Amino acid sequence: MTQTLNRTHLESLLKQEEELFHKNHPKSYELYQRARRSLAGGVPMLWMIRWAGSFPVFVKEARGAHFTDVDGNSYVDLCLGDTGAMTGHAPEATLKAIVEQIQKGITLMLPYEDVVEVGEELQRRFGLPFWQFALTATDANRFVLRMARMITERPKVLVFNYCYHGTVDETFITLDEEGTPMSRANNMGPQVDPLETTKVIEFNDIAALETALSARDVAAVLAEPVMTNIGIIHPEPGYLDALRELTRKYGTYLIIDETHTICTGPGGYTAAHGLKPDFLTLGKPLAGGVPAAIYGFTDDVLQAFNSKLVLEDSDVGGIGGTLAGNALSIAAMKATLQHVLTEEFYAKAIALQEQFTAGVEGVIREFDLPWIVKRLGNRSEYWFRPTPPKNGGEAAAAIDHELDRYMHLFSLNRGILMTPFHNMALISPETTQEDVDYHTKVFREAVRSLFV
Repeated sequence: MTQTLNRTHLESLLKQEEELFHKNHPKSYELYQRARRSLAGGVPMLWMIRWAGSFPVFVKEARGAHFTDVDGNSYVDLCLGDTGAMTGHAPEATLKAIVEQIQKGITLMLPYEDVVEVGEELQRRFGLPFWQFALTATDANRFVLRMARMITERPKVLVFNYCYHGTVDETFITLDEEGTPMSRANNMGPQVDPLETTKVIEFNDIAALETALSARDVAAVLAEPVMTNIGIIHPEPGYLDALRELTRKYGTYLIIDETHTICTGPGGYTAAHGLKPDFLTLGKPLAGGVPAAIYGFTDDVLQAFNSKLVLEDSDVGGIGGTLAGNALSIAAMKATLQHVLTEEFYAKAIALQEQFTAGVEGVIREFDLPWIVKRLGNRSEYWFRPTPPKNGGEAAAAIDHELDRYMHLFSLNRGILMTPFHNMALISPETTQEDVDYHTKVFREAVRSLFV
């Protein structure tokens, strides 16, 4: 018989875990209270007010796949900066390049020889011939959307329901229960109502895709090849082929955002599955944690863009940034691509992720839970529903904030950091089999506390 969750019991367990968290993190709490006098919400980034313990753990130091907090507690880090530290914290080759470059100059608004080597490596990995740099994937996405609109002279962007592309304004749009587009709930002070800039459909719906594109007012589709940040939603067989075919049919550019799906392999999902995007964007782990992002595009895109570019206004057109392509980011990126995000990296990390998934699935079977685990490369996520969601709407309907918080806090109190607000784990080669087995043990204890 499938287990049923007792909500009253869950509420009681959550209070116990909150008390344990406060007991074990007095110095973090003290720093949090001090921070509230200078930082809004006591945190350096708004979303950190949502940490499961009611205040964040303050980190003392991190190395590899582990970190220690200011109270002396040690953790297995399965969050890894939500992909930003997927390489592991302070990878040796990246750290060496950072130390060497920082003594020679950090930023000059001029190119360096390293930037040529990085461009050539990006060509090799992702198959697109031309590249530019940014500091975040959000900026990379913003820049390519500007390029696509400028070239096509079309006003609209198409995204998928509950997509994730950083803080790009146009992407904060969802479908309500009747399938009507609306600004995403709690979209904070949008400069322009996304209904004016964006069309939104469900992932894996070919008919809806063709209908949206057939008006020929969409400059670009901005898409992850596998949806993330709302579970891990894989494309159904043939969907990405249809996406490429229909965008070409209706003169729409295809932008593939690999910022999370780079977990698939060295060239992301694009290289692994032979995708042919017009643009590709990527940030987060590229420089081992140093802010860096890239956007690449085809020769056809470059020619069309250059034909409309006014040289005298190239610095004030809304594309680029003073610190983009700085020497420190480029040096860190070069080292990370050459020596860290390698075939060997992925082989080891993916094998460990398979063991992680097997452990979680074993517990789910043992307790006969209506839960699933989804995987992509060295990323996996357990989800509180019996079948895989095929789109963002289905996934969003299954979110259980209270249960999410409990599973996170239970793990955190026992030395495991999961990605906040998701039951997602990233595995780096610095993760050990013992770490994976320990997570399985703690996950089983959490489940037992809920249902026994």
